[in-house]
Amino acid sequence: MKVYLRFYAELNDLLPPPRRAGCIVHSLETPASVKDVIEALGVPHTEVDLVLVNGESVEFSWLVHDGDRVGVYPVFRSIDITRLTHVRAQGYSEKRFVVDTHLGRLAAYLRILGFDSLYRNDYQDEDLAQISRDEERILLTRDRGLLKRSVVTRGFFVREAHPRQQLLEVLRRFDLSGSIAAFRRCVHCNTLLEPASKELITERLPPKTRRYYNEFRICPGCRRIYWKGSHYQRMQGLIERIIESKIETTNAKV
Repeated sequence: MKVYLRFYAELNDLLPPPRRAGCIVHSLETPASVKDVIEALGVPHTEVDLVLVNGESVEFSWLVHDGDRVGVYPVFRSIDITRLTHVRAQGYSEKRFVVDTHLGRLAAYLRILGFDSLYRNDYQDEDLAQISRDEERILLTRDRGLLKRSVVTRGFFVREAHPRQQLLEVLRRFDLSGSIAAFRRCVHCNTLLEPASKELITERLPPKTRRYYNEFRICPGCRRIYWKGSHYQRMQGLIERIIESKIETTNAKV
């Protein structure tokens, strides 16, 4: 039996070049779920927002049959298709992330911008999938196989290789630029920071910091201390460049 598939927009990034932007003829020996067929071609189900089989919206469990024509669409950003799609999981009210072990710099950048992002360099794939499901976190990874796990309902395949470009990619994908609340989380452990009295932490401060700075915050988790020093200024500049890049990209698309 044969089914005919067409992938739209950025889903083609996940296909081999010869199969992009055209009809794919896929052979099957027995009926299979549309989810299995889509993932067999290299596209994780978390990247898909809408599946049409012969013009009708179906669930991932739908069994395809000989001659079926399948249209596979990515996440819609400007059109609400809630009433139409049957594959999208219920959206999370808050954008919280769990980040793959290979994306540590991306996790740090997300924390700097104020986004709740769990990360450890010893997480196993099973841990990441379980955390994503149990804590309703969006899984960020460059591992397609991880996103194909059935327990993962919300995830994103990060295409970019450079951390700053990865950050821009995530901001665009989840429309986060208006939710940035920088420097409120610990970069090292993700805990929300608290104000700290200079008198109580004076002995922990370098001499120059003690002399020139008066405003401090402390992480109640790992007890690291933060102040608006040169590192803060550099990161503030990075944030401004990121926001400018986001605006320029949006304007270019318009």
